[in-house]
Amino acid sequence: LAAVDPRVLALAAQVTESREQDIPLLLLKLKGILNSASLGYEESKKIKQDIYDYDLTQYCMLVLRQDHSRLRGGWATAAQLAEILSHCCVGLEVKEDPEEFCKKFLPSAVDNLLFLGRRLQARFIRAIKDEEKQDFLRWFQTVTDAICWLFSGHIQLAACVLQNDHFLQLFITDDVETAIVMMSVLHNILRVNSSVLLQVDEETLHSVLDELVYKLSSTTNPVIGNASTKLLLLVAKFCKQLVKLLTARYKGLKGLLSKQWTGKGFDKDLSQLLDLLYLEQSNGKREMQRQHQAACIIQATWRGFQTRKRLKKLPQAVITLQRSFRAKREQELQHLKKQKEDEALKLQMQLQRQRAMRLFHERQLALLEIIHASQVNKYMEEMEGKSALTIQRFWRGYRARRNFHQQRQSLKEYKAAVVIQRAACKFLEKRRRRRPLSPWKDPKGLTDEQRLTLQQKVDDYIKLHPASQMSEEMSKELHMQAQEKLAQFLLRSRLDQRAAQRRETLLAQVNTDVELLMNAPGLAETTEKDADVFMSRSIPVATKARQSHNTMLKYTRWPWWKKLGDEFVEDYVIPDDALNAELGTLFIGGRK
Repeated sequence: LAAVDPRVLALAAQVTESREQDIPLLLLKLKGILNSASLGYEESKKIKQDIYDYDLTQYCMLVLRQDHSRLRGGWATAAQLAEILSHCCVGLEVKEDPEEFCKKFLPSAVDNLLFLGRRLQARFIRAIKDEEKQDFLRWFQTVTDAICWLFSGHIQLAACVLQNDHFLQLFITDDVETAIVMMSVLHNILRVNSSVLLQVDEETLHSVLDELVYKLSSTTNPVIGNASTKLLLLVAKFCKQLVKLLTARYKGLKGLLSKQWTGKGFDKDLSQLLDLLYLEQSNGKREMQRQHQAACIIQATWRGFQTRKRLKKLPQAVITLQRSFRAKREQELQHLKKQKEDEALKLQMQLQRQRAMRLFHERQLALLEIIHASQVNKYMEEMEGKSALTIQRFWRGYRARRNFHQQRQSLKEYKAAVVIQRAACKFLEKRRRRRPLSPWKDPKGLTDEQRLTLQQKVDDYIKLHPASQMSEEMSKELHMQAQEKLAQFLLRSRLDQRAAQRRETLLAQVNTDVELLMNAPGLAETTEKDADVFMSRSIPVATKARQSHNTMLKYTRWPWWKKLGDEFVEDYVIPDDALNAELGTLFIGGRK
């Protein structure tokens, strides 16, 4: 085995022992190692292998994900590291685990490079100063060149770049400078792998073609138009299958190219693209004509067969046709007649409604002329009261009808149950009537022997089970014990009741104090009046009582339309939510 390059070994040791923010600047030393003038091809491969074995390539890839605006060296260091990463990967032949290198490491490197490109593009668009914009654009071009160098050395990465979400987001932009750079990247992808568009999924392919056509239709910049036209021409030349997709998916593309971009300085490429599109269209037309002729022959044969078949059934068909025609005409006449009747009825009802409204207004005006001026307000109040009653009556009727319709199923079930119960009762009644009545038989009396036997059994039982007897002193003592226990129970229940009342009073007092403390001002703003509130217990109670009284008065003065839902509630009952909204946690006698 050949010895490891001492420069790589020393750099790996420095990276391992350094802080995280110093690693990007240390990794820049790889550029000097790779650009050594004395290195040959084999020595270069050996140094790249050593860099990969000592995880310096992985370090470069991971550093690209960091926010370099907070690190030493800034975004210029990030662009140089992207270039170093691409040079380290191209020409490297991993022997130990090539599958992991090709399927995991290289796609991750492409993803990190594209992510760095997105950050640079966003900062270029947000930059205000021209010098700053030029710097970001130069670094962005450096990163895209690194990406192009990477997939030129590993052709399988071309499809990976196209399918990456960061590439599509970089490609779909309205900025002219970065859009030109990204179209050059797509041009290099097609140069490296001409069939790459056939290897990606349909959604990615449509997204790329949609963006190219959109750029042609939405801008008048000749640079964008030239780049988009060259890309479409390259797609049409390398992928013959996509020419049919272009003509079918973008039907106005030929007219757009010929009208908007003719005479813009790239007529040669434009004419070649139009020739390919028109050639595909003519081939498609020939194929369509051939299919059309075949379809006409099939249709003619089928129609001839159907016509001969119908001629055999013509008499019956004529009768059926006449019957259906007459039925349809009769149906149309009935529909027209019904429509005219409905319109006439609607017009008549509208006229009656207008006439009634006019008579009502005339009657109102006549009454207002008759009534004395001092009685007008009283009359208007009476009319408002009648109107309110009418509205309430109609509303209650509507609500009752709606509830009735909702309860119709339960009403049907109730009626069915009544019918079943009535039938069952009738059946049971008929059954009782049919049952014959048994004649009444008087009970037989006891004979003298049976009476003596029964008396003897009673006496024997009394002898065997004598009753317990208690003296008068024992009865008095038992009575006194019961009286003492009853008195103890009554005394204990009275004490428990007083304790419960005291707990409720203390709880109400605590709630009132908590509310006063929460609403109290700060110590710097406290006055003597605020201090009296906490020193006297009667002031907060009186304040809360006044608030509850005002709440009750306010509820009784509500207008009628606020009480529409409370038809069956007495006037002196106030909803709990109204009291809770005003009183909070105040304790009122009889409520909690």
